[in-house]
Amino acid sequence: MEEVERRWVEMETRMAFQEQALTELNEALVMLRADHERQARLLDRAIADLSQLRGLLYADPTAEPPPPHY
Repeated sequence: MEEVERRWVEMETRMAFQEQALTELNEALVMLRADHERQARLLDRAIADLSQLRGLLYADPTAEPPPPHY
């Protein structure tokens, strides 16, 4: 009977460690997802800014005044 009880305690101990590991992994995953969402928003904003800048840089050249040396 002692052997069964020892094995039972060992299994409960292992299960407790596994539950703790799952909790830690879940917390890490939540943080990674939040970081990923933040980075995706930053990337979207950078792409929008780049598109706007590209539109300004490649505007119609005839709309600009001639350079001063003309």
